[in-house]
Amino acid sequence: MKVAFLSGGTGTPKLIRGFRNHLSDNDISVIVNTAEDMWIYGSHLSPDIDTVMYLFAGILNTDSWWGIKGDTTITNDTLKDLGEDVYLTLGDRDRALNIARARMLNSGITLTGATRELCKRLGISANILPMTDSEYTTYIKTGDLLIHFQEYWVKHRGNLDIEEVVRVGDDQVFGTKETIDAINNADLVVIGPSNPVTSISPILECSGVKDALKESFVVAVSPFIGNEPVSGPAKALMEAWGMTADSAGTYKLYNEFTDLFIQDIRDTITLKDGIKLDTLMKTEDVSSKLAGEIISRVC
Repeated sequence: MKVAFLSGGTGTPKLIRGFRNHLSDNDISVIVNTAEDMWIYGSHLSPDIDTVMYLFAGILNTDSWWGIKGDTTITNDTLKDLGEDVYLTLGDRDRALNIARARMLNSGITLTGATRELCKRLGISANILPMTDSEYTTYIKTGDLLIHFQEYWVKHRGNLDIEEVVRVGDDQVFGTKETIDAINNADLVVIGPSNPVTSISPILECSGVKDALKESFVVAVSPFIGNEPVSGPAKALMEAWGMTADSAGTYKLYNEFTDLFIQDIRDTITLKDGIKLDTLMKTEDVSSKLAGEIISRVC
């Protein structure tokens, strides 16, 4: 069974961890949000791709669900000592990978190609794919400011009013051939419980992705536990988008191409087409059980 995931950097990797107990990594493709990427101190940060790569490489810090376990921050601390405005704490090994990726991109290699090469070097057999090789980045409009999503969420801790969510980049943003092929060749596509506005919607906005999903069997998993997201600013972002910040709003966003919608057993909303399962993945056992229940419903 081949499964393709649409993923951000926190919720969906927890679900992927569970699926790995049921499937070979060779049968897993992950199409990853790149709208939070940024150039920083000469390196290229791709936080969601890195989280997924580190998961498959067995080096992910699963306490925070970002960065490399046991990493040091000597470079980051030195930049601060030099008076630099460093609001993103990157580990030294994490930064080294970002530097390697920057070198590849500056040499003309696409983000898809750079990701493939990094996966090879890390010994990863899963098919990890950036959603696009185009420039496409999420910014937040707050007052007179238009700031990168990382600045909004990390530097300001999400404590700014959101007037508008803005995508900045190329006029046309195409899903890569590899991304579309991964969807078309999958027996099951899983839209994971990542932020609907900043993690999943950028993938859906890439040309060709929605059309491919409409021809596939798609399971979508709500990121809401009760009436609150597990983590992150999903609620504020969905409200800024004019959506109801709950599983009903998530279902409405995905409904046109979703065959099965999973909501949490603690959800106060009961959707006509929803199936309630335990989606609060605090442990690998819960993730594995959820993955098994999803597989059993499509096989």
